Amino acid sequence: MKVELATHEDTVRFGHRIGELLRAGDLVLLSGPLGAGKTVLVKGIAEGLGVSGRVSSPTFVIARVHPAGDHGVPLVHVDAYRLGGDLAQLDDLDLDTDLADAAVVVEWGEGVAERLSADHLLVRLDREADETRIAELEPHGAWTDRALPG
Repeated sequence: MKVELATHEDTVRFGHRIGELLRAGDLVLLSGPLGAGKTVLVKGIAEGLGVSGRVSSPTFVIARVHPAGDHGVPLVHVDAYRLGGDLAQLDDLDLDTDLADAAVVVEWGEGVAERLSADHLLVRLDREADETRIAELEPHGAWTDRALPG
């Protein structure tokens, strides 16, 4: 499924709709080039979950935990860019433990974080020349039975 996101606000709103669907144990992997809108999408996901804390790219800290809000589900926001495919560093983050109690969103997660759970949603983002973003959703495992925002 592909969704066109014409503006920054559209990307946030789309993320919000994804966030409203998330529950503890959910894994969302984000993929796309620099500037594709991954962190913007996470801002919307955080709004949809109602978590607290400012969402920004965790590139240098690698992972940020946003405490649960209205929906009772915390958000673990991970940036795997600096991991460079190093699975040992991913293991050091102990994300499989976080998956039991939180929704985990991993930027740059494709090809790295799928092993955390066979049940995950992959969102590939791309930016067109006119700044429009295209989001392609690829559900895996239990996500194939869930309604996705379109």
